[in-house]
Amino acid sequence: MAMPLRQSIRVGTYLLEQKLRKREKFPLIVELEPLYACNLACEGCGKIQHPAGVLKQRMPVAQAVGAVLESGAPMVSIAGGEPLMHPQIHEIVRQLVARRKYVFLCTNALLLRKKIEKFTPSPYFAFAVHIDGLRERHDESVAKEGVFDEAVAAIKEAKRRGFRVTTNSTFFNTDTPQTIIEVLNFLNDDLQVDEMMISPAYAYEKAPDQEHFLGVEQTRELFKKAFAGGNRRRWRLNHSPLFLDFLEGKADFPCTAWAIPNYSLFGWQRPCYLMSDGYVPTYRELIEETDWSKYGRGKDPRCANCMAHCGYEPTAVLATMGSLKESLRAARETVGGNRDASA
Repeated sequence: MAMPLRQSIRVGTYLLEQKLRKREKFPLIVELEPLYACNLACEGCGKIQHPAGVLKQRMPVAQAVGAVLESGAPMVSIAGGEPLMHPQIHEIVRQLVARRKYVFLCTNALLLRKKIEKFTPSPYFAFAVHIDGLRERHDESVAKEGVFDEAVAAIKEAKRRGFRVTTNSTFFNTDTPQTIIEVLNFLNDDLQVDEMMISPAYAYEKAPDQEHFLGVEQTRELFKKAFAGGNRRRWRLNHSPLFLDFLEGKADFPCTAWAIPNYSLFGWQRPCYLMSDGYVPTYRELIEETDWSKYGRGKDPRCANCMAHCGYEPTAVLATMGSLKESLRAARETVGGNRDASA
């Protein structure tokens, strides 16, 4: 786990506070979607399937910042759509960073070099660039040639300017252990990004391509083979050790989607950003009026093949906090990851 030590301490302190206050449900990170518009039409995403009128909307800065503050979460993942298409995205980031929220701006990087002057490097901020494979595989997944090369150039420029850069890679049933190894080796060793997040593709109901999502057993077999030979420990993966155990079938957890709530143009989304069972205007309503017991594998058929981080990473984090053995294990990997990243 390559989370910076300062961030690890902040999140750990936050979790301890929730435990001392005996709060059963609380946010770990907010998925903030200030727009749905995008400059790509990725096969595994259904955001741009919204009507034209919705795609033209941009969330006001005060509304975006207010939602994060309302939740109290220490971390924010800004997605979309493509957030760099939002004319005030830099101001949203600036105000959240000023409040010491850890902000990850998720982007396909097509506009990154053009917009980078509007942002300032900070230990509280990182660009999270989506990379789903090496050149041919990535460009095929986003249905446009040249995107991989532009993303790589943007990552290099951002790092040259002193920004933290992380990546997010989604893998489908067309992937093999070798394709996963190749792209993560490239990101870890060649580009030397600060952290990498990985996720098995979930059958997002509005996605144009419904044929290439992974099942649970496929996911476990795929990651078990990709992690073999010491790769898992060598890669700077931005995940808890228990979540990585979960991906390769060494552990299983219930879903805790309430810990990574989604706030979009429509409000707080039930139950998570991958499923839509309606929206509520306040975070309190989301937590108190949603029947969370209905969701997760074995409960809702839509969740049958889900192993996404938004539902299961929080469970792994909470399990880590509840075990001295796992806490020490996570601490060792955090320290090791920071040592490797600074080498």
